[in-house]
Amino acid sequence: MKTLTLHDLDKVNNFRFTMGGTYDPGNGLERAVVPFLESLEMYADGWMPTFVKASRTRKYSRDAVGRALEERRQEYGTIIGLVRPEDPGVSLVLNLGPAQERPMLKVSLSVQPLTFFGEVDRCRKFVQATRAWASLYSPDYAVAHSDADMHLAKFPSFGRERDAWMRDGFDKIYELFWLNIFGPELVASVGRERILSTPAHLVEELPNGSVLLMLRPTAADFDGEEARVVQARAHVHLRPDLDFDTVLRTLRERNAVFVPVEPRFHPDLAPLLTRLTDESGVTTRQRKIAELNAFRPPVPEEWLPVAHPSDVANPERVLESYGDLSEGLVAALHTKVSSIMDETADSLTDLDFYFWQENFPERYTRELIDSHTVPALGAYLGDVLVRRLGGTWVPRAKMEESQVRVGKRVWLPFLRARRYMQSRESLLEYSLTQFFKEAERYRP
Repeated sequence: MKTLTLHDLDKVNNFRFTMGGTYDPGNGLERAVVPFLESLEMYADGWMPTFVKASRTRKYSRDAVGRALEERRQEYGTIIGLVRPEDPGVSLVLNLGPAQERPMLKVSLSVQPLTFFGEVDRCRKFVQATRAWASLYSPDYAVAHSDADMHLAKFPSFGRERDAWMRDGFDKIYELFWLNIFGPELVASVGRERILSTPAHLVEELPNGSVLLMLRPTAADFDGEEARVVQARAHVHLRPDLDFDTVLRTLRERNAVFVPVEPRFHPDLAPLLTRLTDESGVTTRQRKIAELNAFRPPVPEEWLPVAHPSDVANPERVLESYGDLSEGLVAALHTKVSSIMDETADSLTDLDFYFWQENFPERYTRELIDSHTVPALGAYLGDVLVRRLGGTWVPRAKMEESQVRVGKRVWLPFLRARRYMQSRESLLEYSLTQFFKEAERYRP
């Protein structure tokens, strides 16, 4: 069963809700969360978690939640997860602090993708759930919004140093999001009348003195021009010390992060560069595409117009040693790069991606790379040229001079492998994929 990881959540813009409130520990943890679960079951429209994760994973039920709480009960607190592996993906973490101190209930919810909350009725039901939770657990502050946009707003520190953030908490309205719950203290500091008169889609006073403020009918269109104007106007209303034009300009600048950039990658590297951009988080992906659009690796120079004759006494034995090196690379990496056993152009792209993802040249010692990885990689690269392009090995006593003849050129795979493994940047500048593509153009 696949569940959303932090890596998964960073790949797509998610709907995020976070709340920190208090609970009554008098009747035990299970009874403390029952009201939360009741509202969740009532209002989770199409995104209800289906499994409970603790020491083991169980199908969702209140009894399963109770067992999970018991399994995870610790002196410092209790944390369990409610998940939904199917679309839309859901990750909901309940964190109950120690009863001996201020008994805190922290809720962190992510629903992927954000576009799931593009329907008015679904958003209305979520607001009903939030209203119930805020009334039950009295949070100082709670918000729901685009996860990526919250990240750009530097939530929850809002750019403050850690000491200031930990000391002051949410002492003022640093940002305004799609859905906001302001606790009684924050309401008092801003002014109840001012908050209740905020120009927004919904402003509602809750029984415990909190105020619920909802900017727009739906969450998914947070970056539309009208939505940003509403967000800026409401924020400046609540913070008269802020300038409307400045706030709106900042919001529009955040929008630029989400504007799609059309990939125009170097044709030889397009499969590899596409995978690199897919690894970027949603807030950095478009910038990464633009950066890689401008990337033009040098034309491969690891070739000769005429082969140097072999200068080894026993070519067969040398070629056998190359085969051992290549097989050693396959044995070492076949579980991580399964296509390596195929010895194809796609295998080389998969290796490029693996080494880049692992930051291999900078993660491992230079001695290991130079004495083991580079020779094995050069041998493997040469074998791919032989197998897929009809090449012929021309072994030399100095390994780096060993060649593979393809058509009218001879190629130097060991030299390419050495240059390739110098740094993370060199993995792209001297990629195995581009080397193969260049050699392919010269095959007979």
